[in-house]
This record gives sequence, structure tokens and C-alpha cells, in this order.
Amino acid sequence: MDFDLTNDQKMLQDQVRKFAENELAPIAPEIDISGEFPWDNIKKMAEMGLLGIIVPEKYGGSEFDFVSLAIAIEEISRICATTGIIVAVNNSLASYPILQFGTEEQKSKYLPLLCSAEKIGAIGITEPNAGSDVAAMESTAKLEGDHYILNGTKRFITNAGEAGIFIVFAYTDKELGYKGMSAFIVDRDTPGFTLGKHEDLMGIRATANCELIFEDSKIPKENLLGKEGEGFKVCMNTLDVSRIDIGAQAVGISQGALDESIKYSKERKAFGKPICYFEMIQNMLAEMATQIQAARLLVYYAGYCKDKGMKRFSKESAMAKYYASDIAVDVTRKAVQIYGGYGYTKDYTVERLYRDAKILELYEGTTEVQKIVIARDLVK
Repeated sequence: MDFDLTNDQKMLQDQVRKFAENELAPIAPEIDISGEFPWDNIKKMAEMGLLGIIVPEKYGGSEFDFVSLAIAIEEISRICATTGIIVAVNNSLASYPILQFGTEEQKSKYLPLLCSAEKIGAIGITEPNAGSDVAAMESTAKLEGDHYILNGTKRFITNAGEAGIFIVFAYTDKELGYKGMSAFIVDRDTPGFTLGKHEDLMGIRATANCELIFEDSKIPKENLLGKEGEGFKVCMNTLDVSRIDIGAQAVGISQGALDESIKYSKERKAFGKPICYFEMIQNMLAEMATQIQAARLLVYYAGYCKDKGMKRFSKESAMAKYYASDIAVDVTRKAVQIYGGYGYTKDYTVERLYRDAKILELYEGTTEVQKIVIARDLVK
């Protein structure tokens, strides 16, 4: 297997890394405090083609592969996890399901908007009483004439407060169980659709995370994504792809924490010499670097499986998401430990990275859910 990146991937990596260091680094601490959605940088990234990395050029995208998407998300998240997940959601959770399951009319209408950041995308899966158990959702959509009437509430929706296009899941026939679930493209100005509570999050604080409330919302029949009853299939396929991105985000956060730790350990002195020369510090740095490289390879391999057209890569994406998320929490914890008391203050980046890392074990399916996916594949 060739572990070298292609010339295009190397160029993308370098381009995104420079942008992140020059444009994202100065505002990352500020938006963590203010919670302000980073629109200026999102629009700049749209101009760079980063909001439609996997989207074909004819729809306004950059037409890169999924490994390239992982590379970009890693580099963005190394500097700003908030921006990393905003970009990831727009690519994998909004653009991808339209690209994969949408009609030509839907692709032509919505993908150029998402790629240009004229409208940002979001996805509505999680509900107040249905998180990891997607099939337990309570939202319903009933066909009446040329519209579906959508009712329900979605919660913890990344990008929601600023998004203009939503992929929303609801039951069109509850009696069929998960086979009665359908997916819809919902515009922000849809009658009966409002935003609810804005979440005050522990980390990734500028992601405009809030509730979606549907009260007899009229969704045009042509906004059905895929066929009626295919919603669960659309959802699971989309999550398989997005878990590659979350793994990449985890690698990026972890790499950022390691970078900061190496720099600090060279500058901080104790007992007359830099702490990087103490064996316990070296032990932590070595563990962190090895964990990150292992996670990166899992993430890139999951992207490779998708790029090669593997019909099912649920196990590979679940492994990448589970392991990378797990080590991100551990790596950022070690980074705070290396900093000592300073790491517990908001004066240093590692404190923010530590808070940002925790969400990785929760969204796009908890760590426990990833283990279930992996185990089921092993014993089938």
C-alpha cells in the first residue's frame, strides 16, 4: 500500500495549513469566548473550495476525494476545532447526502449554494428523546397533496443557527419501524420552521448549535431526499462518511495539542533545565505522537475505503472515529498535564483543546455505539 500523499493532496494540505495558521489561529480563542459564528473565514474557505471538497466541479465543488477531505479537516481542526466541524458538517452531512441520494434538480439547486457558502448546511437527526438510537426518533411527516406536513423537534444541531439548508429525518410511516423513515431537504424559510434553544456548549462553542422546531411545516414533495422509506439508509450511509471527518477532527485537535506541548516543554524550565529533558515528559510526548499517528492511519484508511468504492465501510469508519476520539481526549489531557497549573487556565491553547476534544466521544454516535458497530461486523 502506498502511504504517500498525491501531489494534489500535498498541495491541499499545505494550502489549508497556511490558511489555518494565518487566518484561524488569531480568532480561535476569541470565538471560543464570544460564541460568534466565524462567517468571514467561512466565506474565505468557500473561495478556496473547502466547503465543497467532495462535490463535483459542475456543482461548484473542488472534486477531491474523501482522504483529501480528511486531510483538510485535520489541518483546520489542528488550529480551530469549531471551524473544523462547521466545514465537516457542510461537506459530509449536508452536501454528501444530496450528492449521493438527490435528484439532478436537487443537486443543481442546493449544492452550488452549499459550496459557495451562500447557504451553510446542517443535518437534523438527534432529538430530545432520541440520540444514539436513531430509530427512536419521534418526528413525523405526512403527505398531504403536494406537500409533506412535518412535525417534531431536533436538538444539538451543529450550524443550525446560521444554516440555510437542512437535511431532516422523520417518519412517514411509523408502523414500519426504521423502514418507515424518510429524509427531506428543508429550507430555512419554510413556514412552520423555527429555531429553538441555543446551546451553551462546553467546547466547539461558535458552531451555532441549537434546536430545530417543526410545527406543521410544509415541505414540498420534491424535497423528499431519496425515496420514501429510505431515510434510515440515507442516515446510516451519511454517518459512515461523516465519521471519517470526526476522526480527522480528532487527529487535528490531538496534533495541535502535541505541537503546543512540544513547544512549551522546550521553553519551560524546572530544576535548571527545560522539562522536555525529563523522562516522564518525554514518555508522554512519545505516547501522544504514537497515538496520533495510529489514529491518522485509521482515518486515512477509512477514507481510502470510501474512495475505492467499498460497498460497506461502516466498521472502518467506526474504528477511525472511536479510536481517534478516544486518543484525542487522552492526548489533550496529557497536554494539560505537561503544562501543569498553566494548562488549567484559559491563557493557554491546550485548555480549549481539552474542552473541544470531549465532544468527539459523543456526536456522530457515541464511543459505545462505534464499538457496537465494530462488534456486529466481527460476529455477523
